[in-house]
Amino acid sequence: MKILLSAILFSFLTSGCTKQAPMINEPAINQATNPSNGKGNFTYLALGDSYTIGEAVKQTESFPYQLQSLLKTQGINVTDPKIIAVTGWTTDELLAAIKKENLTATYSFVTLLIGVNNQYRGYPINTYKKEFSELLQTAITRAGGNKSKVFVVSIPDWGATPFGKNSGRASQTIASEIDSFNTVNQEITLAAGVSYTNITPASRNAATDLSLVASDGLHPSGKMYAEWATALLTKVSTVLK
Repeated sequence: MKILLSAILFSFLTSGCTKQAPMINEPAINQATNPSNGKGNFTYLALGDSYTIGEAVKQTESFPYQLQSLLKTQGINVTDPKIIAVTGWTTDELLAAIKKENLTATYSFVTLLIGVNNQYRGYPINTYKKEFSELLQTAITRAGGNKSKVFVVSIPDWGATPFGKNSGRASQTIASEIDSFNTVNQEITLAAGVSYTNITPASRNAATDLSLVASDGLHPSGKMYAEWATALLTKVSTVLK
């Protein structure tokens, strides 16, 4: 049973070692939402992987949907997020998916969180640097070229989770590698004049607080996603107001 459980949890993060491997619990990519319709509705594009779709939690508990809900409490009406994200995606897979979507609309704001699977699979950090830069530029374009409407979120540390502790990899090594990837995405983000929200230190609280971990032992719980949404709230609301 331990071997079977480990294999299932592994697949949640990586969705297999090959890019053609089928995704487990692969969600349908949302149909495109329309830009602001002139009636006060704002639109939201969320780009990423399992951390964006909210693997192992209800859709309403994912951080994009919790952010939408929090904005509504401030009188900012946001339509359901347009989400392009699948469990296991790396930067190149997200780029390919965005291209396949052939997006033409612009959105009121865009979030981007990607890179954990690059780290997990051992992909070169220089490749990540190049592809993250492309994704950030795509996010800016989809925000109508307005950098103030793009919000990058750092990669959380999965090594602090029960799955991470039992993965056979040293937690310190995972943390160091995650930090290296975040150093890259932060430098690129700030150099572009885009907002950066660092949720990584708080994600490590999962090592001592299991309420921050979803039932699969790997992904964040709705409680942790609420922290991310709250961290983004003021930044996003200030731009939309």
